[in-house]
Amino acid sequence: MKDTSKVSKLLNTGRDPQEIQDWIFSLAPLGVAFTFFLIFLWPMDIPNKDMILASGVAAGFIGLESYWIFRGWRKNHMITIVLGLVGIAITIAAIWAYLNLF
Repeated sequence: MKDTSKVSKLLNTGRDPQEIQDWIFSLAPLGVAFTFFLIFLWPMDIPNKDMILASGVAAGFIGLESYWIFRGWRKNHMITIVLGLVGIAITIAAIWAYLNLF
């Protein structure tokens, strides 16, 4: 009897070469959103603007990584899920270091 559990599917499914192109094009909406974020926030004279900018960038990247975790789960790509979790961890570590050390 063949094992069809989710874990088995995650471990045995290969990645599609189209995945890299999809990943690159998923950055375009993030770039557009960040551009508008900068355009509207830059001219404002508010305290701690650098913290708001850094938090906005981190939130955008974490949102993108969350999308890729969900996509990896749907397509049974374990490496996509792992890389998404690593990306979230690196983003959280970087924003923590920026906000607490600088």
